[in-house]
Amino acid sequence: MAMISNPNKKRILSGMRPTGKLHLGHLVGALESWVQLQDEYENFHLVADWHALTTGYENTSDLKANTIEMVIDWLAAGIDPVKSPVFVQSHLPEHAELHLILSMLITVSRLERNPAVKEQAKALHLEEKFSYGHLGYPVLQAADILLYKANLVPVGEDQVPHVEISRELARRFNKLYKTVFPEPEAKLTEFKRLPGMDGQRMSKSLSNSILMADSPEVIKKKLRRTITDPLKIHKGDPGRPDVCPLNIYNAKFDPPTLAATREGCLSGELGCVEHKDAIALKVIEYLEPIWEKRRYYETHLDEVKQIISEGDRRAGEVARATMKQVREAMKLP
Repeated sequence: MAMISNPNKKRILSGMRPTGKLHLGHLVGALESWVQLQDEYENFHLVADWHALTTGYENTSDLKANTIEMVIDWLAAGIDPVKSPVFVQSHLPEHAELHLILSMLITVSRLERNPAVKEQAKALHLEEKFSYGHLGYPVLQAADILLYKANLVPVGEDQVPHVEISRELARRFNKLYKTVFPEPEAKLTEFKRLPGMDGQRMSKSLSNSILMADSPEVIKKKLRRTITDPLKIHKGDPGRPDVCPLNIYNAKFDPPTLAATREGCLSGELGCVEHKDAIALKVIEYLEPIWEKRRYYETHLDEVKQIISEGDRRAGEVARATMKQVREAMKLP
C-alpha cells in the first residue's frame, strides 16, 4: 500500500487499548467519528497495547488475539487502512523512547492532580496497587500523540485532561530545546456515551455491553434485560424518557421515531418491552453491513496481519523522523 499523505491536511492520532471485540459504545462513541474524519484529516490509528499493561499487566497472554479482534472491528466499521495506517504501539520502540524523555519534563505532583487517572484507579479499585506506569499513563499517551505531530486527538470529555498534559509537554519541550511539536487539541466526539444494560457507561468489565459482533438473538436478549425507568412498571404507566437508556438508543439507531416514542413513553401508551424489541430490530439493521465485513476479515486473517504490518511500517517512518528531530533538538549524541 502506498502512503497517502497530504501536507495540507491536519493530522489525527487516535487509538484504543486492545481488549478484544468492541461494543456499541466504542462504535458510536469513537469508531464512527474516526471513519468520518478519514477524508478530511490524515489519520493514524494506534493499537495501544502498552497502555493495556497499566491495568492488566498480570495477564498479557490474550493481547495478540485481542489486537486482531479489535482491528477486525475497526476495519468492519469502515476504517480504510490505505488512508489511515493501523499499527501496534509496542512494535515501534520510538514510543518508549519519547515517553522516557517526556517523563523527565513533568513533575509527579502534576500527574497526581490529573482527575482522569484518579477516577480510573477508583473505578477499578486500584488505589492500593497504583503503579508507576499507571501514574505515567498520560505521559505515554503524550508520547503517542506527539510522536506523530498530531494536531487533533478525538476523545471523550473524560480524556480531555490527558490531552492537556500532552499540550503542556509539547510547550515544555519546545521552550527548553527547539520547536518540534505542535500543541495537539482535543476533538470531542459528537455522540458522547451509550449506556449499558444496567444504565451505567457501557463496559465489558461491567458485563453490561452489547458487542458489535453479537448475533441478532443475543442483541434481542440483552436489550430485553436493559434497565429502564424504575417508575414505569407496567404498560400504561407514564414514563420519563430523559432517564431511560432506551431514549438514547432510540436517538442513535432510530432517530425518525424519537419524537413519537418519547410521547408514547410520557403518556404510557408505549410499553418498555415493545420499545426494547423495536430498538433491537433497528440495532440489528444498523449492524448488518458491519457483520458482512467482519465475516470477510474473520476468514482472511493473513490480510488483517498484513494491514497491521504495513501500518507499522508507515507509522515507523514518521516516528523515526520525529525522533531524529528530537535528538537533534536536545543535542543528544
